[in-house]
Amino acid sequence: MKIENISNIEEFFKVIDQCKGTVELVTGEGDRLNLKSKLSQYVSLAKIFSNGEIPELELVAHEKEDVERLISFMIGQ
Repeated sequence: MKIENISNIEEFFKVIDQCKGTVELVTGEGDRLNLKSKLSQYVSLAKIFSNGEIPELELVAHEKEDVERLISFMIGQ
Protein backbone atom coordinates (compact mmCIF):
# COMPACT_ATOMS: atom_id res chain seq x y z
CA MET A 1 0.00 0.00 0.00
CA LYS A 2 1.19 3.52 -0.71
CA ILE A 3 0.81 6.12 2.00
CA GLU A 4 1.23 9.79 1.22
CA ASN A 5 1.77 13.06 3.06
CA ILE A 6 2.44 11.89 6.59
CA SER A 7 2.64 15.09 8.59
CA ASN A 8 2.56 13.62 12.12
CA ILE A 9 5.54 11.30 12.03
CA GLU A 10 5.53 10.62 15.77
CA GLU A 11 1.89 9.49 15.65
CA PHE A 12 2.61 7.41 12.53
CA PHE A 13 5.28 5.41 14.39
CA LYS A 14 2.93 4.99 17.38
CA VAL A 15 0.44 3.38 15.00
CA ILE A 16 3.20 1.15 13.60
CA ASP A 17 4.12 0.10 17.16
CA GLN A 18 0.48 -0.89 17.81
CA CYS A 19 0.40 -3.22 14.80
CA LYS A 20 0.29 -6.93 15.65
CA GLY A 21 2.25 -8.26 12.66
CA THR A 22 5.19 -7.14 10.60
CA VAL A 23 4.98 -3.81 8.79
CA GLU A 24 7.69 -3.25 6.22
CA LEU A 25 8.88 -0.18 4.36
CA VAL A 26 9.75 -0.95 0.74
CA THR A 27 12.69 1.16 -0.41
CA GLY A 28 13.18 2.44 -3.94
CA GLU A 29 15.69 -0.39 -4.46
CA GLY A 30 13.13 -3.00 -3.40
CA ASP A 31 14.65 -3.68 0.02
CA ARG A 32 12.25 -4.18 2.92
CA LEU A 33 12.83 -2.62 6.33
CA ASN A 34 10.87 -3.89 9.32
CA LEU A 35 9.31 -0.73 10.76
CA LYS A 36 8.56 -2.48 14.05
CA SER A 37 12.31 -2.25 14.70
CA LYS A 38 13.37 1.05 16.30
CA LEU A 39 16.66 0.91 14.41
CA SER A 40 14.80 0.59 11.10
CA GLN A 41 12.53 3.47 12.11
CA TYR A 42 15.57 5.71 12.64
CA VAL A 43 17.21 4.56 9.40
CA SER A 44 14.02 5.14 7.43
CA LEU A 45 13.58 8.59 8.96
CA ALA A 46 17.13 9.53 8.03
CA LYS A 47 16.55 8.48 4.42
CA ILE A 48 13.08 9.90 3.72
CA PHE A 49 12.45 12.71 6.19
CA SER A 50 12.34 16.15 4.55
CA ASN A 51 10.70 19.38 5.74
CA GLY A 52 8.90 17.67 8.65
CA GLU A 53 6.76 15.59 6.32
CA ILE A 54 7.05 12.22 4.59
CA PRO A 55 5.70 12.69 1.05
CA GLU A 56 5.19 9.01 0.13
CA LEU A 57 5.91 5.54 1.50
CA GLU A 58 5.25 2.06 0.23
CA LEU A 59 4.33 -0.24 3.09
CA VAL A 60 3.56 -3.93 3.34
CA ALA A 61 1.44 -4.92 6.34
CA HIS A 62 1.06 -8.66 6.83
CA GLU A 63 -2.07 -8.62 9.01
CA LYS A 64 -5.49 -7.44 7.82
CA GLU A 65 -6.14 -5.59 11.09
CA ASP A 66 -2.85 -3.73 10.67
CA VAL A 67 -3.85 -2.61 7.17
CA GLU A 68 -7.13 -1.33 8.62
CA ARG A 69 -5.25 0.45 11.44
CA LEU A 70 -2.95 2.20 8.95
CA ILE A 71 -5.87 3.22 6.73
CA SER A 72 -7.70 4.63 9.76
CA PHE A 73 -4.59 6.63 10.66
CA MET A 74 -4.38 8.08 7.16
CA ILE A 75 -8.08 9.01 7.10
CA GLY A 76 -7.90 10.66 10.51
CA GLN A 77 -4.67 12.53 9.87
